[in-house]
Amino acid sequence: MHWDESSAGRWLLAFRLRKSDSRLGASSANDALPHEFRDASSALFGLSECPVARFPPMDPSFWNRRYAESEFAYGTEPNDFLVRVVDRIPPGRVLCLAEGQGRNAVFLAEKGFEVTAVDASDVGLERARQLASARSVHIETRVADLADFDLGNAAWDGIVSIFAHLPPNVRRDVHRRVVAGLRPGGVFVLEAYTPAQLERKTGGPPVAELMMEKQALESELTGLIFSVFREQTRPVHEGSYHQGLGEVVQVLACKPA
Repeated sequence: MHWDESSAGRWLLAFRLRKSDSRLGASSANDALPHEFRDASSALFGLSECPVARFPPMDPSFWNRRYAESEFAYGTEPNDFLVRVVDRIPPGRVLCLAEGQGRNAVFLAEKGFEVTAVDASDVGLERARQLASARSVHIETRVADLADFDLGNAAWDGIVSIFAHLPPNVRRDVHRRVVAGLRPGGVFVLEAYTPAQLERKTGGPPVAELMMEKQALESELTGLIFSVFREQTRPVHEGSYHQGLGEVVQVLACKPA
């Protein structure tokens, strides 16, 4: 994503207000902000209310607008890290989290996997189905909020999470469900931006709370065995919203058989 410093500051104020008092409802949380921040946030995100209630990582309307743009927001080619490790995923069923417009799901389908893509954006998943059709493969799609989505128990041979930046409490719960959802011998693939990415300004969320680090991931993914687990700087060129050097964390982990 592209954010300037002032927009990031306004968004962070809303995010931290919600974080400090989870009892606030949408209207009361919105009213708690000074009017200039409510107005600025509404203008910034095109929302009828401040994003404190449904801030962008979890707000389908934000992503529907992005995915309705004429060009694919993050391109149509798969993520580089996924391409490098795809042969480590066992044959079978693969779930792609926060899959957006389908670039990774379609790639996996081309590799012969039975793929399900889940995202909160119905617009994004419609573009994903169009991309799959254009490449003569089939993917299943599920419009769902990851906070509520049932990953099942021992249901997947692979689960893929590429730049799926979520609020920390949601992310921790999703990762717990990832471990449970993998079959024995199943593989989890993740790439995400780290807090160091804030200095790069080449993509990703505007606040450290939405980034990921090895220390937290090691705890959240207890029960998996890591074969790739690193933070590094690498060029990321994915559509118009991920362009330039990126500070990332990469995970390839297996559930013991």
